[in-house]
Amino acid sequence: MTSRLASLPARLALVTAMGLAATPALAHPGHAPAAGLTQGFLHPLGGLDHVLAMVAVGLIAVRIGGRALVLVPLSFLGMMAVGGALGVAGIGLHFVEIGIALSVVVLGAALALRPALPVAAAMALVGAFAVFHGHAHGAEMPETGSGLAYGLGFLGATALLHAVGLGLGLSAGRLVQSFTALRVTGAGLALAGLGLLAGAF
Repeated sequence: MTSRLASLPARLALVTAMGLAATPALAHPGHAPAAGLTQGFLHPLGGLDHVLAMVAVGLIAVRIGGRALVLVPLSFLGMMAVGGALGVAGIGLHFVEIGIALSVVVLGAALALRPALPVAAAMALVGAFAVFHGHAHGAEMPETGSGLAYGLGFLGATALLHAVGLGLGLSAGRLVQSFTALRVTGAGLALAGLGLLAGAF
């Protein structure tokens, strides 16, 4: 039990290091468009804000437990696809950068809350922020046939990051004071989000 408890900070540090190795805004409007499944898959992994938000969604699902393990990530993926479609269609969405950075703050704070959010509230919360994340990707999606592959790529990467959050959270669930660890992690995410939010202005 003690060795497992000691391994949790190491796992969280690994995810943080992966995020810090990413550049903050490669997946946002205004950069050169990327095409294809591989580029789409790598796109969310290149932004610290995206990485932290996606992992937070998985952790929130674990914090709630039960059907939230499936419904909360699916809600994000579904609304992210909607946001992506808006971006592809050229329908503008105000404050995309701020919305993405704010998602890290709010999702981190939601993870730190006691008690955990109800399932429906968590689905609505992550879904609302997913629109911003999806729009940022969709605005860069090419209009050619490769656009579909690119979209599937960024949805696949998002699902993978959700799975990382789920895996970390479920590992923590086997440890003593697991909810305390998740809440402390949430507070750390919220603080990181504040830094990203400051950079978005």
